[in-house]
Order: sequence, then C-alpha cells, then structure tokens
Amino acid sequence: MIVTGKAVSAEQALKMGLIQLLADDPLGAAIALDDDVLEAAQAPDNLPSPKPNHVAAEVARAHVARRMPGQNAPQVAVNLVATSATTPLHDALASERSAFLDLRTSDQARALRHVFFTERTATNKGRAYPRPSRDAETAIVVGGGNMGAAIAYTLATAGISVTVVERSASSAEWASKNLQKLIDQGISRGILSVDAAKTVEDRLVTVSGYDALPPTDLAIEAAFEDFAVKTAILTELEGALPPETIIATNTSYLDVNRLSDGLKHPARFVGMHFFSPAHIMKLLEVVRSDRTSDGTLGAALVLAHRLGKIPVLSGVCDGFIGNRILSSYRRAANRLLVEGANVDEIDAAMRGFGMAMGPYAAQDMSGLDIAYANIRRKAVAEGNCCGHVPLVERLVEKHKRLGRKSGAGWYDYGPDGKPSHSELVASEILRVSEEMNFTRREFSADEIVERLLLTMVAEACDILDEGVAEKPQDIDLVMIHGYGFPRWRGGLMHHAKNIGKDRLTALFSALVKEDPCDWRVPRYLERVFAT
Repeated sequence: MIVTGKAVSAEQALKMGLIQLLADDPLGAAIALDDDVLEAAQAPDNLPSPKPNHVAAEVARAHVARRMPGQNAPQVAVNLVATSATTPLHDALASERSAFLDLRTSDQARALRHVFFTERTATNKGRAYPRPSRDAETAIVVGGGNMGAAIAYTLATAGISVTVVERSASSAEWASKNLQKLIDQGISRGILSVDAAKTVEDRLVTVSGYDALPPTDLAIEAAFEDFAVKTAILTELEGALPPETIIATNTSYLDVNRLSDGLKHPARFVGMHFFSPAHIMKLLEVVRSDRTSDGTLGAALVLAHRLGKIPVLSGVCDGFIGNRILSSYRRAANRLLVEGANVDEIDAAMRGFGMAMGPYAAQDMSGLDIAYANIRRKAVAEGNCCGHVPLVERLVEKHKRLGRKSGAGWYDYGPDGKPSHSELVASEILRVSEEMNFTRREFSADEIVERLLLTMVAEACDILDEGVAEKPQDIDLVMIHGYGFPRWRGGLMHHAKNIGKDRLTALFSALVKEDPCDWRVPRYLERVFAT
C-alpha cells in the first residue's frame, strides 16, 4: 500500500489486520466497548514488531523494479518496511523521517509535485469557460470499432445514454459485440459489478444509418482517419440532429478547421481526441477550431471532468500536441537507425530513461499501417521532410509487416506474442543507410536518449511558439498521460528545465553544426525558462 498509494476498503482493512473493529456507528461502538476490551487494547507503540518476511520484501522490490523503474522513493519505502521487523520502533521512525527529509528535496519529488498541481489545474480548466445549462444526458457515437466502442463505453459508465451508429445492420451487430467485450472485461477486472454492468449495458444501443437518430446532447464521430469519410459523417450528423447538439470529431491528425468548413453551425463543433484505449487512457486533447465557441469548449471540458479525463486544450495543427511530438520522435529514431543504432538499442535506451515503451515496440502495438497511412498523407500534402528515412514504407509495402497484428513489424513475433530481433529489418536498415550515404557508428544509450529528447523538446518549443499549446505544463500532461513519459521526471518541458537553458542551447548548437538541415536552436527556448 505504501509503495503504490492504493487505498483499500474498510472491509479489506479488517481482513488485513489494519483495523480492529468495523461498525456502522463507530462512536457508539467505541462507547459500548467493555472495560476488559479497553484495558486489553494497546497503543500502536506497544504492539509487538511484525515477524520478518524476506520473501515478501523481495517480491515488493521486484514489483517496484518492474513497475516503477528509475524511481527512488518506492525502493526506499520497501526497505524501511522490511527493516521495521528487526528495528525498535523509535529507531525505525527516525530512519523514516531521515529518508523523508532526503527524498522531499530531490528532483523526483519536485517533478511529482509539479505534475500533481498541473493535473489539478487542468481538471479545473472548464471554469474559464461558460458552463452548459445542464450536463449531457445523451450522446451519439459514430463508429463501433475499437476506438468508437471504447468512447461509447466510457460515456455509458459515466451515466450517459449512448446510441452507436454504424453503416449497416451487420456492422451494428459487430459494434454490439465490441461493446459487450468491454463490459465483460469490466466485470472480469472488478471494475463493474454484475448490476453495474447491466446498467451500463442498458445505456448502450446500436443502430444502422442516420434516419431515426434520437435528439441528443453530444455527437462524436470516431471513424478512421480519412478526410472525405469524416466530412460526410459530420454533414449527415448535422442534418439529422437539433441545432443545439454539440458535434465532435475524434480525429488524431486531420485539420479541424477544414473539417468544420462544410458545417452550417461550426461554432458547436470541436475536436475531442481520445487516446487508445479510450476507456483507460486519461488524456483528452480538446481541439479548438477557429470557429469553436467558448460555450462549446466549456461543455467539452465539463464532459472531460465527468469522464475522469485530464483535458488539455489544443489549437489546430497536424497531429495537435501529442502526435506532432510523436511524429518528430519517430523520425529522429529512424534517423538514428540509419546512422548506426539498432531497434533493440533504441527501445532499451528509452525504457532505461523511464518511458513506458520504446518507440518501436509502441509502433508495433499501434500498427505500422497507421504510421504508413499518415506518412503517405503528409507526403501528398507537404512532401517528405528534409532527411526523411523511408523505413516504414519499406516494411509495409515490400514485406507487409504491420506490427503485432500481422506477427511482424519492427520485431518478429512468435506464437507466444513475444518480440524478438528481426534480421530482415536489420538488413533493410543497412540497405537504406547505404542508399542515403550514411557512415554508420555506434551510439551509447545516453546519446540515444539525448538525441530523441532534444527532438521532442524542439518540436514542443515550436508548438508553444505557434500557440497550439498554451503553456509548457500542457506539454507535460500530454506526454505523461498520452505517451508514457516518466511521471517522476515531471514531463518533457519540466525535464528540459532541469537540464538547463545553457546546456540545452549548447547541445542544439552542436547538432546544428553537424546537420543544419535537420536541426536549429528553438526560438521559444528562452521563453520556456521564463514560465
């Protein structure tokens, strides 16, 4: 409990021995205690020490090493609990106090306090905008795939009645099965009781087509990332629903301004970018178009709070805040591959830094086909950027490697689903490296981490400079809650401040001399350290 910070119910506490008595009327129960019971009761200071349990301590240490790598306080806490069995209470308390005083002034403690208060500021963001006259009671979600079903399930568990719209009766049946899987998972994981699951199930309805949609407070399209498909859905939704209905898009990359061009009432249109899986991930990017009204934003932010999400307000750009930084991160990682690093090294280096997953394991999980489609879309619109490395295209077009879903991506996957090094991928990397005339060299883990962090910081500075994000703290929340950036480092921009302006400027300047095509010193760097 100390390591994880998770609470337990009173019933659990009684079984565990944390408390001695449980009553509906604790004061009355205490008054009614027999004198013999009161005399036998001992103050905690006088209770015998617990028996040593080295196995439990080692299990706890292993858990901390696996689930909380890089963090100092959890290991210290385990050690303190373990030694309490063999140390007099007075001395154990003195050791605990000393450890606390050391830890509270550490960089990690400052980072965690920064995140704590930044999260609470974000959840209160809705106070800056008009509050809707009433809370949403009904919603429509277009698309019953993995993302749409998860959004609908999230809304339903928050007490909102949801109609899921699909193209045909067969698609609607498929969507119903996706929803039922989520409900069953909620029961199996202990999140939903059987009665609560029935209530959620009753709030979910699937239909085909737009002909008989009920009046609703909110409609969210969750179709795949195709501009023509999404605009067609949005036009049909607007025509089928009352003018006061808020209409949202769950696009991850597409231009929200352009998506609103065909709407008669663009002021009620907003981007609500849920992160996958939507019923688990806490981040919600609320994307404001040039014509989104303050009232619409207020309603979106109130809904985010109701759903238990961390909302971050974003302006319009390709990928918004998080996916724009992610694209730069992946481009830089691919560049390291053709310069001499390998897939395993890069993933291991970023895990060692504290990321939940390395960039290649994460891309295999989301699917190389998604990355490929985005690369092709951007190439048509803008052309490939300077120094683009065509590795994703090779793996998808030439070898049909789509990630875990196809059993092969950046890694090979066996029947057990475990990743292993791919010689085919290694040979393609060498081939592209030769074609691009790179002289390969070895990279240390620190060099890999430094290069990728600088890439992300540079992109984040541009995002702030353009006003897409309001403040550096927003970047921190997006990276922590959307992309597995280590919470104990405080987020990307907080970590940049810890590195220091002079050090960052020197690192960027050195990279500019080495490769002026890909690098520059971010203009916003000075302002980051003024906030």
